[in-house]
Amino acid sequence: MKKMVHENFGLKVTAVFLSIVLWVFVTSRGQSEISLDVPLEFTDIPPGLEIVSHSAKVISLNVRGQERLLKNIKPADIRVSLDLSKAKKGESTYYIHREDIRLPHAVTLGNLNPSNVKVTTEETVRKTVRVIPIVTGEPGKGAMVRSVSVTPPSVEIEGIRPEIARISALKTEPLDVTGMNETFSQDLKLDLAGHVVRIKTAAVTVQVVIEARGKRK
Repeated sequence: MKKMVHENFGLKVTAVFLSIVLWVFVTSRGQSEISLDVPLEFTDIPPGLEIVSHSAKVISLNVRGQERLLKNIKPADIRVSLDLSKAKKGESTYYIHREDIRLPHAVTLGNLNPSNVKVTTEETVRKTVRVIPIVTGEPGKGAMVRSVSVTPPSVEIEGIRPEIARISALKTEPLDVTGMNETFSQDLKLDLAGHVVRIKTAAVTVQVVIEARGKRK
């Protein structure tokens, strides 16, 4: 009897081992690996700070999973995001961890490159600057430009401190008065060429007072 028990035990162990080998074989079949470039996102940037530069825009990921799952992966299914809630002014290095990467169910992460990103932040400041209306051309024969005014006369700008510090005024887009014989107003955008700033005022109103030459108020 004991001999039969030992023989049966050996057979059972062998059966369990074979079943494990078979399970590993079955689950490994159809497994694939693909490489993806995923845009890097930043979250929870502290108020009063903004990103000036970062060393990587995309993260290259190697992911593994069943071939049928990988074929159906959409760009929105995978995200790489860095939490900047503890960011300070200046340059810092952030390491990308597994918890920073969102993957679909049953898909695993292999390698990633780069594994760290340098991020530079600057202080955000606001400033009120005057608006300079730009008028071009000549009015009609016998007419002259008496005055030019702009409403509002100043606007608030926002951006990083070094950029804001070098701006004292903003110009409007050019307003052509060629051939005009009477007073008129026009809404114009502000010329932000060369400036990386934000403004809440989308446009200003420029009024050009045109009178006949020789006319006095």
